[in-house]
Formats: sequence, structure tokens, C-alpha cells
Amino acid sequence: MFNPRTNSRIVVGAVAALVVASGCTARSGGDVPSAGPQSLTSMQAGARPDKDVSILKQLKTQTVIGSALDPGNGARNPYGLAVAPATSGKLTAGDLVVCNFNSRSGQQGSGKSIVALHPTPGSTPLRITANQTTLGCDALALSSNDTIWAASMTANSNPVIDSRGKVIVNISGKPFSQPWGQIFATPTSGPPAFYETNAATGTVVRINLGSSFTYDVIATNFPRNHGVPGTALAPSGLAYDASIDTLYFVDGKNNTLVAFKNVSQIPKGGIQAKDHGMKFAGPSAANASIVYAGAPLNGPISTALLPNGNIVAGNTLDPDGSNLMVEIAPDGKLLDVRNVDTGPAGSIFGMVATGTSASNTKIYFNDDNDTNVQVLEH
Repeated sequence: MFNPRTNSRIVVGAVAALVVASGCTARSGGDVPSAGPQSLTSMQAGARPDKDVSILKQLKTQTVIGSALDPGNGARNPYGLAVAPATSGKLTAGDLVVCNFNSRSGQQGSGKSIVALHPTPGSTPLRITANQTTLGCDALALSSNDTIWAASMTANSNPVIDSRGKVIVNISGKPFSQPWGQIFATPTSGPPAFYETNAATGTVVRINLGSSFTYDVIATNFPRNHGVPGTALAPSGLAYDASIDTLYFVDGKNNTLVAFKNVSQIPKGGIQAKDHGMKFAGPSAANASIVYAGAPLNGPISTALLPNGNIVAGNTLDPDGSNLMVEIAPDGKLLDVRNVDTGPAGSIFGMVATGTSASNTKIYFNDDNDTNVQVLEH
């Protein structure tokens, strides 16, 4: 519940076969990131319905999938959430992969467990891993073969973990500073990359994939509150629309939904946020925009990208008895608001949407009041 080291260029070792090819994802034995549930593929984009139609409004059924409590060490307070794209190791395609931010005692940022649940009601959690590299894990992204990338705020690192739970490599050091969000992005033209945000510095980093990792800090100076674990507000909740090569994120410090269009073309130092994140400077300033600002956004930390290109954001600072999801169209139109938990404030964290149309969309989310994963569906 929310309460108000290696070099920067890393030779990947066991994942040295990370290969990218111009215009497509190469599959030559390497661990190549896929678009995943949080990225809209070009096939989905071509068939998607009107962006001004609310999908959230159509999802009438809310169901508990299962507990996210680590069955071994009792870690709780689920933050990161992703969907396994393949069957590999301990994971089955479609599994919900969750990381816990708190230890059994409830200490914020002291959890280190990643667990998985089958996406059906009554599921029980299976531990994938629990080690110091995932201390304070708050966000997850999975590659096409279920390799897990974990943003670990307390450990101040981004470990890369295979589907059996083994740490392949632990990425740490500059430019990572309290990792707070991440996503894989696979543009329709050009190589895939991994984007990460930092709570301490308010930066957005692109991780370029190959036989080694290189980093471009593409945006700086976004609002953040320098909060300790459990109180941090900064750019987070990353989502990516491949059809328009656009990266979205929310910032709970100034209650905004931000878009970077043509994000794969933004160079190092391309964007500098100004005026508390409401304006932009730099050579790529024209690529950045505020999609939405202000109420009903209230301390948002998570997002889910819907099949029609809309974004659903999850608040953490609503008054007690309200935990709101907010659906916003890419043109900034507010489409729907839903209270998904009438308990204490700050229950919504990791979110992910699956489906290819309004009729088969499901929104999965972590409910920290109950330490479980729930789903909204028709």
C-alpha cells in the first residue's frame, strides 16, 4: 500500500546474443524483446476501434485472480505487473508476473520477490525469484522468451532474470537512480529498445540492445518528490504504442499524462522538462506533449495501454474509499473514471491490458489493499 555494480556499458555475457535488425525483431537465438501486452502491435493498431470510445466503461465485471503474497518469505505489496508472452522455464504463456515491494513485516521497499499466477480466478502464486538484486522491485517488463527485466528502486538496479529465476546480469550504476518504471518498445520500423525512468533524477533513459547495452538519457528534469520508498512520485507507468512510435508515462508529482512521439528518434539530451514538467525545451521539445493534466489524476503511478490506443492510469492519492482508474484518449479527452477499491487510498499499482479489441480486453491490476491481482473484463 502506498504511504503519503557494474559499468554503464555492460557486456551482457549470457545474453550477448541480443540482436536487433532494422525494421524487425531478429530471432537468431538471442533474447530479443517483444512488444508485450503493454505495447500495441502494428496488426492490432490497424484494426483498432475509435479512440474516443471508452473501453473501461464496458468492463463491468471485477474478479480476484489470486494472492500475490510470496509463499516462501511472505513478501507483499505488489507493484510491478507484466504478462508472460511465452511458455518458458517456470512461466506459461499468459501468466501474470508480479513483484512485491514490501517484506512480510510491511517495510516499504524491502520486498524482493517475483511471483507468477495463472490468469484465472483462484490461482496461487509461484515464486520465480527472490534476491537482493530485486530489492524494492516496482516495475517489470518481459522479453519474447520470458526474460524478466526488473526495476529495483532500493537495490538501485535493473536485473535481467531468466524465466527460471536466475539472474543473468544486474545492470546498475549511472544513469540509473531509483528505477521507477520500464517498458519494452518495438517500433514498426527500427530496432527495439527498453525505456526506463528514475525516481531520484526525473529522467527517461533508452537502453539500446545489442552485444552490449548502451544508454541514452533522452529526457531530464521531470518533476519528482525525492520520496523514500513508499512515498516516491516521479515519471512511471510506461506504455508504448508501436503504431505511432509513442511512449506514454504518468507523473504523480504534477498529475500529468505525457507523450513522446517518435520516441525511437529522440537523441540523448533531446528533451528537458521546464516549469514543473508542463513545458519542454531541447532539440526534441516538439516531440513531447502533455496529453492530460490535473483532476481526476491524483498521484498516478501506473498505466495500461488499451487496444484502441487509449491509456488507463491508476491513482494513488485519492481520498480513502476511492482508488480511481482514469481512461484518457490520445487526444486528451477524458473518457471514464472507475473506483476499483473502496478501502484505504493507494491500492492501485501495476496494471496491464490484454486483448485486441474492446470486446476481448481485460485490464489486470495489483490491489495493494488485499495483496492480490484482480481483473476487469466484460
